[in-house]
This record gives sequence, C-alpha cells and structure tokens, in this order.
Amino acid sequence: MLYNTFGVVAEDEVLLDRIFCTFDTANDGVISLQEWVLALSVFLKGTLAERAGFTFSVYDLNNDGYIVKDEMLHWLRNSLVKQPQDEDPDEGVKDLVDMVLKRLDLDRDGKVSKEDFLGAVAEEPLFLEAFGQCLPTEAAAAAFLMTLAP
Repeated sequence: MLYNTFGVVAEDEVLLDRIFCTFDTANDGVISLQEWVLALSVFLKGTLAERAGFTFSVYDLNNDGYIVKDEMLHWLRNSLVKQPQDEDPDEGVKDLVDMVLKRLDLDRDGKVSKEDFLGAVAEEPLFLEAFGQCLPTEAAAAAFLMTLAP
C-alpha cells in the first residue's frame, strides 16, 4: 500500500518496519483505526513540523530520542553507488555520515535530537528524505485525498 497508493519507494525492509512502528503508537503490533487515522492525518496533510517529527521517529531506530552515527550508517550504507573493488565502500558512507551529521546536529553534541532534526528540516525541507523516503510524494498524497472527496 505504501508503494502503490502513496508512492513510497522503500527498498529497505527496516524502513517499512519503522514506518509501521511509527504508525503503531501503542506499540502493540497492530495499527488501530484511531492510530491509522491520526497517522494518515500527519502523513498526508501534516505541517512541516509534524511531518519532520514523523520522519524523525522513523529514522530513530532504537527509539531513544536521537539519531546517532550508527543509525546514520545503517540508513546511508545502501545509498551510495558501489565503488570500485579497490576502495572500501564504508569509507564513502562514513564520509557522508560525517557531512550529514554536521548539517543536522545543530547543537553540536555528536547526535541528532528531535529538536536538531526539526530545526534542520525547517531550514532545508529536503532533509525529510535524508535517510530514505518515508512520506508520500505530494502527487500521491493529492491523488489519495481526491479519492476521499465527494
């Protein structure tokens, strides 16, 4: 449904699982009707801050309130084009993590808090997709909302 209805292209099963967990606020393995409606509200029509909060929750793998280097390494490891055999692909990922951390860690404490992330997204909305697409495209959201119109 995320792909077919909302245009979310998630090649990583962990991303899909994290989106599910973010919808499942009761953390009981089931998305209730209330959780579904509340999540869709943010997912489709949320403010930039609400969408950034949703995205932060998806990216925070261990739900500790921070996105740390190890989590960034996980998200970015598959984003680089494979390098020649003589180069270590993790070196490129580590360099990218350092660059992203520098841009997102606004208070310079070595990790990205929700406040850091919200501030970075407010300055540059493209950070909503820093570690993978977890929100619908604007066109997909508009098309879905049109199906609900009378």
